[in-house]
Amino acid sequence: MCRLSSIILLLLPSFFLSAQSPHGEGNVVDCASCHDPSGWTIDIDTFHFNHDTFSFRLNGLHASTDCKLCHVTLVFNETENDCASCHDDIHNMTLGNDCRRCHNEESWLVNQIPEIHEMAGFPLVGAHSAIHCNACHISDSELSFPQLGNECLNCHLREFEEADDPDHSGFSTNCIDCHDPATPDWTGGSILHDFFPLTLGHDISDCARCHNVADYTDISSECASCHQQDYDNTVNPDHNLTGLSTDCASCHTTEPEWRPAEFRDHDGLYFPIYTGSHQGEWDQCLDCHLNQNDFSEFSCTNCHEKDETDGEHEEVNGYFYDDGACLACHPDGGEGSAFDHNQTNFSLTGAHLSVACMDCHFDGFAGTSSYCADCHTPDFEASVNPDHVELNLSNDCASCHTTDPEWMPATFDIHNDFYPLSGAHLMIANDCASCHNGDYNNTPNTCFDCHKTEYEETTDPDHVSANFGEDCAGCHSEDGWVPSTFDHDGQYFPIFS
Repeated sequence: MCRLSSIILLLLPSFFLSAQSPHGEGNVVDCASCHDPSGWTIDIDTFHFNHDTFSFRLNGLHASTDCKLCHVTLVFNETENDCASCHDDIHNMTLGNDCRRCHNEESWLVNQIPEIHEMAGFPLVGAHSAIHCNACHISDSELSFPQLGNECLNCHLREFEEADDPDHSGFSTNCIDCHDPATPDWTGGSILHDFFPLTLGHDISDCARCHNVADYTDISSECASCHQQDYDNTVNPDHNLTGLSTDCASCHTTEPEWRPAEFRDHDGLYFPIYTGSHQGEWDQCLDCHLNQNDFSEFSCTNCHEKDETDGEHEEVNGYFYDDGACLACHPDGGEGSAFDHNQTNFSLTGAHLSVACMDCHFDGFAGTSSYCADCHTPDFEASVNPDHVELNLSNDCASCHTTDPEWMPATFDIHNDFYPLSGAHLMIANDCASCHNGDYNNTPNTCFDCHKTEYEETTDPDHVSANFGEDCAGCHSEDGWVPSTFDHDGQYFPIFS
């Protein structure tokens, strides 16, 4: 009983303090923790300490705010600690009720608008970074910021509908398919043309220069779709004549005037000019291709002079100073090794020693035929003395001709099957016309038929007045017609016996 009385005595002061406190029944705090007997003014440090215990620190502007602006009564626990309980929502709930998303206690000014927009999924970049909020978030008070959505047309529908250069009808309504929001404006270089980069020579702002049709999708990305006329008009080199690809990018960059241009395939298809010994040794195609009307022609000797090459090829069998022939030994432009034509199945002799290699190797060096007619059929057909075609002579030139100049002397080994060539006849075996006179099918085969003129003109003795016979062989041999024999002893008078 005594113990219970002691407890009641301890609780009585607290009971009377609570009953007398203007701060409400829930505020059971010893008055001395805030007040002192000298007055009711509260020390600021004590004030902050007590506010911290209620999880509402007084930071920034709250630290200098009059208590009564928040605590309109002395019953402190009636005061809410959310922003909206003290601060009017001047934004009309267009931004929600969490003021801390935009504001802090240091100032009510908003400094992190770009960050806030980025968190909302609409970064303020390019032209959007410099525009005033109310240009997009339109309201009567200019303090409400209604949600707009992140689609371009939420703001730019009017611009889309009124655009006429080009007319956007049929275009995607997702503006960023074409426009770059990171640029200051939506035109010119800001067009997103990544599917066909607008760089250097293509860096143009006039869309109509390429898109000359109403439907901007009706255009090819192939170079020739825009540059066919440039291709056709180019003369150095003539692109049509040389059969160059209409894929301009295979040679050209987009630098102004499309230069420099490179034909890198030249190394693999024809001859290394970007690598090896010829790298950097030329400036333009015409340095080697002197005939701009036929780029299959080329010249090595335009740079490599005869005095230089002759001295380097003294021991090379088959060497002839000719531009195209160089590739036989120097297919990649390097020094290469000596080429001996006589080690092939076609030795160079006679007139072949002075023939330009390309006269025979006009289709390249590999696979060149060694059959005479493959080179000399025109000569065969043009021959008239004798007419090779009419006489049905063999087109195996080597059966009659050597490779000496003019293919002379020539032999016709089967002539003896028609008329033996011996004695003096052997001396003129190469002068077919002296007997055949152009008529090889009707040439007589008796002595008198060929030598009638000599018979009639002979005066010592006069064969005509002496009435000698027409059988020349009766007196003359084939060795030159003299000495001759005549049966003078038997017919007239013995002189040989």
